[in-house]
Amino acid sequence: MTRVTAEQLATARGCVLGLMLGDAIGATGGKVPASGPLRATSAGQLACFTIEGIIRANIRGTHKGICHPPSVVRHAYARWAAMQGIPGIKRWKEEGWPDGWLAQVPVLTVRRGSAPATVSALQSQPNWGAEDSEWTSVGAHGLTRTLPAGLVEWWGPQPGRFAAEAASTTHGQEAADAAALGVTVIANLAKRQDVLKSAELAQRECQSLVRVMTGLPLSSAIHAGRNHPRQAKVLAQLAPDARAASALAGAVYVALSFPDRAQLRDALMFAASVPHGTHVAATAGAFLGAAHGVDALPVDLVSRMELVWVADVLARDLLTEFVDGPSGSGYGDAADPHWWDRYPGW
Repeated sequence: MTRVTAEQLATARGCVLGLMLGDAIGATGGKVPASGPLRATSAGQLACFTIEGIIRANIRGTHKGICHPPSVVRHAYARWAAMQGIPGIKRWKEEGWPDGWLAQVPVLTVRRGSAPATVSALQSQPNWGAEDSEWTSVGAHGLTRTLPAGLVEWWGPQPGRFAAEAASTTHGQEAADAAALGVTVIANLAKRQDVLKSAELAQRECQSLVRVMTGLPLSSAIHAGRNHPRQAKVLAQLAPDARAASALAGAVYVALSFPDRAQLRDALMFAASVPHGTHVAATAGAFLGAAHGVDALPVDLVSRMELVWVADVLARDLLTEFVDGPSGSGYGDAADPHWWDRYPGW
């Protein structure tokens, strides 16, 4: 029997599937074809590996007692890169690596756009640790791939701290700041705060974490969403480029502009319609999916997503790992004898 509640499950599935749907719609520029699969981009693929990495980090910590979660998540991104055939990626285990069930998903071997900052960091410094380099990228992948981390409480009282450290393994400080803020918004949504309250709280809760996006970095997006909603010109001004900070500001604006659950489809189409809307749509999808739950997502579009089953399983397994602990521990047997094979905790 699981201890995961229906509300927790709806929030987690809504967040992850919303992110993936926004990512897929964003790739179309808001012009979704009438039929055919909706494909994830590299941002959606990396978000899947973030979840897998978090699960494996928790298993490692439970069984081995020592674990640095950002490093384990970086290893997850290396598995993604190795599966895609990207050269120069260190193999942590020569035999049977990449491992885990996610490494068996064929579509994750297909390149769906690029993630240059992530790939460059993995190639130039495959081992991440105390001698870690300072990366400079401000790209939106540092934000979008970390968002599911806000769904579980496991990295101390500040959920954004893990996101910032995970983003910093491949990206610069501005992207890390955006990741901290975005994950904290998700964490507040998971506590049943609305989008406005979640964004306002995130600004205050992350003041000790952020270094570049100081003060009240979401205030312009919040003000615009409340006073000038649904204006493409305003969204384009808030998200003028593909930076993580732009994706975050644009997503807050979109989520406040379309507050009702029945408007989720319109929100994602609007987000994707501006020149740099791809990551705005993915981030807005995560926010609105977490806020309204999985049942608010448009079924006709979700059912066409190529990674829908993968994303749904990961969302469920993320909660299962942290609520039920199916892999057991040094003090108890595993409730699921196959869990370690699915998520090896080495």
